[in-house]
Amino acid sequence: MNAEPWAVAMIIVASLLGAFGSIYLKKGSGRLEFSPRKLAGNRDLIYGFLLYGLSSLFFIVGLKGGELSVLYPLVALSYVWICILSVRILKESMGFWKWLGVVLIVAGVGLIGMGGAV
Repeated sequence: MNAEPWAVAMIIVASLLGAFGSIYLKKGSGRLEFSPRKLAGNRDLIYGFLLYGLSSLFFIVGLKGGELSVLYPLVALSYVWICILSVRILKESMGFWKWLGVVLIVAGVGLIGMGGAV
């Protein structure tokens, strides 16, 4: 494989942290007001930014352990995490076509991963 297992794990964790960051940003956007005091008090926005930053750190470290062409497609898993978390946390609905898209993303990531092993 053209990526170390620890690097794959780091990228997957990065995608999950980024997904949680998106959820917090979405929650914080509902109370968005453009004043310094209100922005500083919007914990959801702050958590979202912090999780995105932490996600980036995991991503950078993970990139050290493999080829970008193998590791970067794993970031697409964030779409999968977002769909699952949106349903569970934000109570959004998912129809057949959205779930089919999730299945296709997982299949595509799997195919790219197998291609890196050849």
